Amino acid sequence: MNSLLSLLGIEAWKPVLTALVLPPVPWIVLSLIGARAILWRRGVGWLLVLLSAAGLWFSSTTVFGEWFTRLVLTPPPPLSAEAISELRKIVAAQKEPVAIVVLGGGRESRAPEYGLSNLSPTSLERLRYALWLSREIGAPVAFSGGVGYEGDEGPAEAQVASRIAEREFLRPLRWVEDQSRDTRENARRSVVLLKPAGVKRLIVVTHGWHMRRSLRNFEEAAHGEMRIVPAPMGLAPTIERPVLRWLPGYQGYTLTRQALKEGLGLLLGV
Repeated sequence: MNSLLSLLGIEAWKPVLTALVLPPVPWIVLSLIGARAILWRRGVGWLLVLLSAAGLWFSSTTVFGEWFTRLVLTPPPPLSAEAISELRKIVAAQKEPVAIVVLGGGRESRAPEYGLSNLSPTSLERLRYALWLSREIGAPVAFSGGVGYEGDEGPAEAQVASRIAEREFLRPLRWVEDQSRDTRENARRSVVLLKPAGVKRLIVVTHGWHMRRSLRNFEEAAHGEMRIVPAPMGLAPTIERPVLRWLPGYQGYTLTRQALKEGLGLLLGV
């Protein structure tokens, strides 16, 4: 799909095309079709309007979002204490070079409260976990993230992460990959960056809902020369009163969009 978009010269439109196929746009379009259909076939028109309303409601609930994420993405489990202990032994024994790579999840070109660029909450969560994991096992960290297809002003995401890691967490990054625009490029450019260091075991840190597509891209990029280890995070269940889980809200809406976006990415091979 990426090759097709590049061939057509519309690769920069990828975020726009993605937004058009994700909720709520399809439900809005369906409701407009239903409203128009009422004029010539009342029953069909009202059915479409009700279906669109139901779709808008349920796709914005936490219950549906969590169920849809499990159904479509089946995120791998987090690293267990035993797995972390084993990685610590491997790093300490220097059996094989190990590295941790964090996948960027967005940035703010300028955060007014800081007066400079900042990571999005998604990216900051990933960076924090990777630095914690680095401290636990003793492996160095790489961050992968450019400016995205939007190409807005400001430093690349990886540069922002490097500053935050050094100044706020006091744990400098070993590698900075600041040219990638999507997950596929995260994988390709990170593998190229880490190969000269002889890395043979690469621990990939990203959110659980993003992990399946990330793993596929990294395994394709590594060509069997690196062992790819998933280290998903952000897997804690949502804490809400039962009734709130069935009501539309930001949490459920976000979960559904994330799962659908990642599912489409897996289906289309991007």
